[in-house]
Amino acid sequence: MDYREEIRHLREVLNENSYKYYVLDAPTMDDHEYDLLNRRLEELEAEHPEEVTADSPTQRIGGKILQGFVEYTHEVPLESLQDVFNAQEAAEFCDRMAELLGDRAVYSVEPKVDGLSVALEYRDGLFYRGATRGDGRVGEDVTENLKTVRSIPMSLPEKLPRLIVRGEVYMSRAVFEEINAMRELQGKPLLSNPRNAAAGSLRQLDPKLAAERKLDIQIFNLQLAEGVTFTRHSESLEYLSSQRFRVIPRKTLSGKEAVLEEIARINEERGAYPFEIDGAVIKIDSLQDREALGSTAKFPKWAVAFKYPPEKKPAQVLDIVVQVGRTGVLTPKAVLTPVRLAGTTVTNATLHNQDYIAEKDVRIGDTVVVQKAGEIIPEIVEVDFSKRPADTVPYVFPAVCPACGAPVRRDEDGAAVRCTGAECPAQLLRNLTHFASRDAMDIEGLGPAVVSQLVEKGLVSNAADLYDLRQEDVAALDRLGEKSAHNLIRAIAKSKENDLSKLIFGLGIRQVGEKAAQVLASRFHTMDALMEAGEEELTQIRDVGEITARCVVEYLRQPQSRDLIARLKAAGVRMEAEDHTVDNRFAGQTFVLTGTLERFDRKTAQKLIEDRGGKAAGSVSKKTSWVVAGEAAGSKLKKAQELNIPILTEEEFAKMLE
Repeated sequence: MDYREEIRHLREVLNENSYKYYVLDAPTMDDHEYDLLNRRLEELEAEHPEEVTADSPTQRIGGKILQGFVEYTHEVPLESLQDVFNAQEAAEFCDRMAELLGDRAVYSVEPKVDGLSVALEYRDGLFYRGATRGDGRVGEDVTENLKTVRSIPMSLPEKLPRLIVRGEVYMSRAVFEEINAMRELQGKPLLSNPRNAAAGSLRQLDPKLAAERKLDIQIFNLQLAEGVTFTRHSESLEYLSSQRFRVIPRKTLSGKEAVLEEIARINEERGAYPFEIDGAVIKIDSLQDREALGSTAKFPKWAVAFKYPPEKKPAQVLDIVVQVGRTGVLTPKAVLTPVRLAGTTVTNATLHNQDYIAEKDVRIGDTVVVQKAGEIIPEIVEVDFSKRPADTVPYVFPAVCPACGAPVRRDEDGAAVRCTGAECPAQLLRNLTHFASRDAMDIEGLGPAVVSQLVEKGLVSNAADLYDLRQEDVAALDRLGEKSAHNLIRAIAKSKENDLSKLIFGLGIRQVGEKAAQVLASRFHTMDALMEAGEEELTQIRDVGEITARCVVEYLRQPQSRDLIARLKAAGVRMEAEDHTVDNRFAGQTFVLTGTLERFDRKTAQKLIEDRGGKAAGSVSKKTSWVVAGEAAGSKLKKAQELNIPILTEEEFAKMLE
């Protein structure tokens, strides 16, 4: 087969499968087969770059990080809708339309997706540009990020000269929960809700980061079409569906009674949609009537948005249970009598933390008012004290972890209460992922997906078990083979030789980051010496404060921690620092790095400074000792000159390190 013909064939097959997978939810090949074909296409396009086209599936994710977003003026304004908040106001809108249009008053009723509104422009059937709504007239060009939304077609079957459609970009509930589960595993702050997550993802300057968020879209309006005409909104959406867009589900109805029934049905079944909704949209279906009705200064006269109020219902608290999250935080929840909220049956509600329970005085046996926070997480709004049983008692938070029995400890700077156990099963995934991470024990190939499988199959219950793994155990895991298993076992064995500082950081002690771990290893030289250190001795060390010292002592005095360290030692993991000599040539000196360094990356340069007793700071002040200036140094260099702080070239800095 000629390479041009193969390229065309591969594009057709991959684009067809993407349409069936992302729009129709009916894939025709598995992920592995798709990846192999996509890789073959990438190879052919690399060999023949003149054959690369805009609609190739390889062009969805750009390689460059954007410098910023430019303004985009919408040719057809993206109008907002007037809100109505109850059935009476919705009925009044329908009465007004019936009075103006008579029997022609036919409506399209659609769920209102809670996402980010965008316009997509196509020229000659190819995706040309996409922009956010902004203020309706001027938005931001986010074309590169929209290319990462797999349900947006890059080319259309019919090659109209120009086509502009409007849609709502969103993050599905399933993806939102998946991302938050991974962020919890990695100890990162959780995303607050799908809408904010979608908006933030679409405005990432790196398209690769936007692609990781797996955004989706629902198309709900035709803005402009050259070469084709329509008389009804429903007709235009049917056409867009034929052009492989994912189009919003809707019903075309006559009469206000049918409209109100459909609004109620959408509310009742909102949990069945893959996306979050915050209402329903009522539109006149006739495009001619829309044009005749026109718009006010703010809204079109032919449509309204029915906003669902937060649904609140009473329920009884049957019990209060505490769960341990992957980062060790104890989270209480109320077990409730079943109650129907926002289309789903709720039997549990979050109580956030012990302060929240105390503030609302929630007790077992209470009748409480429940709602869904952000339409996702059920929470208790208030207690109905008039229905409180006489025998209720205030809830007391547990003093030990319900998962492992280790003591719990409240954060000094917040309301979170955490388990201190080193081998707590609830924290196992997070602890193992951190232990294997690059800045810790640096076990290549041992990412969250592999760790999850090892835990699920019962092959590991703590970090020490990693060193007992056999190659045949690893080779049996999904998506791994003999070669990958061999490489992983070799990487695990190699990690035994790491410096003590990497082990200290890998243990995941609260308040002990990479830098503090290096300081502790340099000061104590051996794990045994560190385990015998007291709080007073630790606080005498530069960069180790009272809170860090307390966390270190509490962790290393725990029986679980000592057992883990003993097993790691028995497995052959290094328990000493690599170099006992101390280089303090930069003691008491603060360095600030600015501009682009050619010989060092920023992180390496900072480590070299710290290894020699110095401090690497992020901003220039009177306390700064030196500023190391690379290419394109900016405001930090200027401030250093104003303060008469010595400035080093990269070559001068390198000589100081020798």
